[in-house]
Amino acid sequence: MKKINIGNSTLNASQISLGCMRIANMPIKEVAKLIDTALENGIDFFDHADIYGGGKSEEVFAEAVNMNPSVREKFIIQTKCGIRKGFFDFSKEHILNSVDGSLRRLKTDYIDVLLLHRPDTLMEPEEVAEAFDILHKSGKVRHFGVSNQNPMQMELLNKYLKHKIIINQLQFSIMHTGMIDAGLNVNMKIEPSINRDGSVLEYCRLKDITIQAWSPFQYGFFEGPFLDNEKFPELNAKINEIASAKGVINTAIAVAWILRHPAKIQTIAGTTNSSRLRDICKVSEISLTREEWYEIYRAAGNKLP
Repeated sequence: MKKINIGNSTLNASQISLGCMRIANMPIKEVAKLIDTALENGIDFFDHADIYGGGKSEEVFAEAVNMNPSVREKFIIQTKCGIRKGFFDFSKEHILNSVDGSLRRLKTDYIDVLLLHRPDTLMEPEEVAEAFDILHKSGKVRHFGVSNQNPMQMELLNKYLKHKIIINQLQFSIMHTGMIDAGLNVNMKIEPSINRDGSVLEYCRLKDITIQAWSPFQYGFFEGPFLDNEKFPELNAKINEIASAKGVINTAIAVAWILRHPAKIQTIAGTTNSSRLRDICKVSEISLTREEWYEIYRAAGNKLP
């Protein structure tokens, strides 16, 4: 598994992360097998959130790995906070309480990365900065980031932070390419030219903020997988053609497409199937040519200007 530097930090991690959102209701033995498969194939980064399974995903993870100081260093653990029932909450009190809850459920005394989960328009950046300072000084959190934020939201937050944002987790896949579309259709009066994200891709590259791609196999907003979906025959034909030529499964090609971008995007794979995860990890053995990347992009229904 290839490694990437996360943001402008000393954190060096696998280019694929295991997303743990769906493990809450899995048998402990299956979760342990999934995590072992991840480790065996070079994945050392594990993505959580306080709301995944209502907190149970963190508990199940800790139980599955028999979390204790001797095994803790095997894992780079990331969790998120800020989403509450019916509203968002970036208050100092909630951030501190949320981290304490995650630490308790994960049975660890520190989190490698804490992300703010979705923007809170009522955010007071000074209050967030104070919470981050407390967490960092206490050793509870080592690095910080955000999820689903645009450049100006990150600029506002970073103005007050001593410990700058190193990650922005964004939805990105072959079928969710808004941050790329606008950059390819500059100066055009067509739908793909609309810049909805404030050039977030270029901003993150300029500021050394690692983009993490969530839902790499989904189209729309959790509308379902696009792979093996009869709604997208041309796309799947092209992906399967390239997968066959390279001797990998189609999900590996979907990840390879993301990793081919020079932004050095880290992909969050949320599969709970150990065999599929092993096959996805074969992406480190292959690479897409420029021509193949654009063939897949066009097969997804995109037109180049």
